[in-house]
Amino acid sequence: VGGLATPIGTPPNLITIGYLKELANIPIGFLPWMLIALPITLAVFVVVSLTLRLLFPWTEGRLEGVEAFLEQERSGLGPWTPGQRNTLLAFAMALTLWLALGLAEFAPPQAVWAAFLKEHLSEGTVALLAALLLFLLPVDWRQGRFTLTWREAVEIDWGTLLLFGGGLALGDLLFKTGVASLLGQAILRGLGVRSAWGFTGLVTLLGTLFTEFTSNTAAANMLIPVVLATAREAGFDPLPAALGACLGINLAFVLPISTPPNAIVYGSGRVPLTAMAKAGLLLDLFCWLTIWGLLRLLYPVWVI
Repeated sequence: VGGLATPIGTPPNLITIGYLKELANIPIGFLPWMLIALPITLAVFVVVSLTLRLLFPWTEGRLEGVEAFLEQERSGLGPWTPGQRNTLLAFAMALTLWLALGLAEFAPPQAVWAAFLKEHLSEGTVALLAALLLFLLPVDWRQGRFTLTWREAVEIDWGTLLLFGGGLALGDLLFKTGVASLLGQAILRGLGVRSAWGFTGLVTLLGTLFTEFTSNTAAANMLIPVVLATAREAGFDPLPAALGACLGINLAFVLPISTPPNAIVYGSGRVPLTAMAKAGLLLDLFCWLTIWGLLRLLYPVWVI
């Protein structure tokens, strides 16, 4: 749920932002995304918390020893290391610049700082600067050791980025060849959807269903181009539909295969499959209604 709030929270967010920019010419920065998604994230968090509390009421009383265990674990971490401090510094710099780029969109035309940021920086450039900073910040001057070394950088799972880029290329082909449009038109005709908000509700539900059986990255690469192509053909505003589909894709509560955290919880042996499926179906339903309702309620405010 927390991954909904920022562009870097989960891969479908970045995929959707990329498709909106490339296929619909709608750029969304870090701060504008948060202004849209953060209220929805908070509402979904409340819905999930209340639903789980009602389905699985706690009857065991107060757990003893929790505070002592947490304190023991915290003390075992030890003091902050130079590498940890440097990483925090790089992340804080990136976050500050991402937010500043968003604020620059609302700054008056005469604001020099805003013009400078918009001309020389982008969200991707900021991420590269933060990564470069990790190569430059030392952890031990005498030994010539830095926060990130090239040997460590080579061991990063670059295959994930290739999967991400390949998915974007595939989605772009689906859009430009007309396949996405044909699929979208078939869906509209088959289900009789005639309004923009009906379409938004439909694709949000489809995103929620797709992600239960495949990874959210694959679901986003398959669904978002279809959503954008269909919205263009039908004359609908593509932004709320794409946002709804993206947020729905991030909801995966029903099956252990839906997302790795589900598999970890199920693998503990303490959560039966029936309990996970029952709670997951209700959570999918309630969160789908919450996302669709808040998009319809708040979208006019964001547009203004």
